[in-house]
Amino acid sequence: MENQTEVTHFILLGLTDRQEAQNFLFVLFLFLYLASVLGNGAIVCVVVTEHQLHTPMYFFLSNLSCLDICYSTVIVPKMLVGFLLAHRRISFLGCITQLHFFHFLGSSEALLLAAMAYDRYVAICNPLQYLLIMCPRSCLLLAAATWTMGFLHALMHSIMTSRLYFCGPNIIEHFFCDIKPLLRLACSSTVVNLSLLNIVTGSIVMIPFVLTLLSYLYIISFLFLKVQSHSGRWKAFSTCSAHLMVVGLLYVPVLFNYVPPSSGDSPQRDMIATLMYSVVTSFLNPWIYTLRNQEMKKALRKSLARLLHSIRG
Repeated sequence: MENQTEVTHFILLGLTDRQEAQNFLFVLFLFLYLASVLGNGAIVCVVVTEHQLHTPMYFFLSNLSCLDICYSTVIVPKMLVGFLLAHRRISFLGCITQLHFFHFLGSSEALLLAAMAYDRYVAICNPLQYLLIMCPRSCLLLAAATWTMGFLHALMHSIMTSRLYFCGPNIIEHFFCDIKPLLRLACSSTVVNLSLLNIVTGSIVMIPFVLTLLSYLYIISFLFLKVQSHSGRWKAFSTCSAHLMVVGLLYVPVLFNYVPPSSGDSPQRDMIATLMYSVVTSFLNPWIYTLRNQEMKKALRKSLARLLHSIRG
């Protein structure tokens, strides 16, 4: 990953230069970040401690919560520091590292949502063989595959970006180091990088998205054609609706950001889309899964009561 560039650091422009707006945004994103960490952390703790949640669905949900905590942590703390300081400097190595972990966690989350859709497909459409198909070994392999593929995808981008030649300027029109803003600053050819971004990242986005949609289309058709009980349909729809909301929150801005051609895009549009799927989605996910899930709410109340009892005792 040796780099022959003249640029040793970059300056992040951030979201705005207006001081009053920066103060408001600092408070807003600090709240969103803390709520995201607390909400997702609570889900992980409850899934680990409550025996009745030791099922494939909650195993994948705890993986999603871990990803959301790490995902927002990659960019939000640096962004918050930028709101407080006059300069938003980041070293070349720090920039490549941030780029790597952002794409590692983001692509892992897209793949994990497809695995969660497959889990719901097996649970609803093939319930008699669910425990056999989604055994602990299968769940671990699926989770490991999503994290590994996400890491390798990000490693490809970080290596290829680090090999570019940057001779200046060094001002990134973004609030963190993403691939497209960096490619705009490169003095060497970015044809290969853009091709990888469009083909490989496009595939990482689109293939899980299509598989997720197909899974839920089959689930919906199965419920209407094979399930006669209204209560059975409602229970299945209630289970799937939270996941579908999370899928929509992630994929709409991601498709908006990465599927169009990667040259000539609007930095403002990119920043808004990135905020949606990295910060807002991470904040909303735990509330979506807990507010619409009676089993999760019951486990949370049980864990909270146990915690309060231990504090008083």
